[in-house]
Amino acid sequence: MKTIRLLGAAALALSLFSTLAFASGVTPWPSRPLTILVPFSAGGTVDIVARSIGQKLGAELGQNVIIENRTGAGGTIATAMLAHAHADGYTLMMTHMGLAFNDALYQKPGYDTRRDILPVAYLGATPNVLVTSNSLPARTVDDFIRLAKAKPGALSYGSGGIGSAGHLPMAVLESTTGAQMVHVPYRGAAPAMTDLMSGQIQAMLQTIPAVMPFIQSGKVRAIATSGKTRSPALPNVPTLQEAGIKGFNYAPWYGLFAPAQTPEPVVARLHAAVNKVLADPEIAAKLGQQGLEVQPRSRAEFAEMVSQDITRWGGLIRTMRLQAE
Repeated sequence: MKTIRLLGAAALALSLFSTLAFASGVTPWPSRPLTILVPFSAGGTVDIVARSIGQKLGAELGQNVIIENRTGAGGTIATAMLAHAHADGYTLMMTHMGLAFNDALYQKPGYDTRRDILPVAYLGATPNVLVTSNSLPARTVDDFIRLAKAKPGALSYGSGGIGSAGHLPMAVLESTTGAQMVHVPYRGAAPAMTDLMSGQIQAMLQTIPAVMPFIQSGKVRAIATSGKTRSPALPNVPTLQEAGIKGFNYAPWYGLFAPAQTPEPVVARLHAAVNKVLADPEIAAKLGQQGLEVQPRSRAEFAEMVSQDITRWGGLIRTMRLQAE
């Protein structure tokens, strides 16, 4: 009987210790695999970045990292899943600056970005590249703009949808130059790229990782990148600023996010682990070849960047009266 009482007391003590340890953040984390939601299809830029980083991140944390593509509604389906997931650090999301667009594009996305989504780690940014169909007689930005202005509405450009990361900067380019083109929204960038290669549309402003294979194979023509400086991935392609579009700078960021209220020790460890992975020369070189310029930032800097972009792009979207379909 005494042995039974002792065993019972030991079990109770262990239970109390486990409860207190969890409450104090002592419980080892992670103790099971992590899932990183990707709001876009496999093979897209976010997916490429997530898979490039995920395996190394798993090794750093001592657990498997599962990449789960949850596509649809411009990324809001995956973001809503993240917003309503347990805030325990086991469900995360990797996405790009389109996250900041969706607050204004969708009336009821099922979450509030500032309230429900926590920026964890900034990965870097990649300028987009303006590519044209080989059938278009324009080899420079000047040629392209001149053609568009000479025949308003004759040229069309594609994107992954209304208000997408490929649509908004093209709308800014039109406004800046006075060119008038027809926007053709697709359900994703892949079908738009197919039509660009066939000449059904004439241009796209696309992320470098997603379009690089088509540039290298000669299936589309790269005429300018959208960042402040030339991309190391395309050193011979001028920027839009160099080509005469003064002040044009568009380089979408990429980052890792968690549900709001995720414990601070977990977020801090994730941030440190991601930065350690990004410091790996092999990873930095791999991402650099894809056009992603790795630039570690503090969590506070990243959170402020996201908040500013929600305000900036939200204002533009409302001014243009855009609404997702």
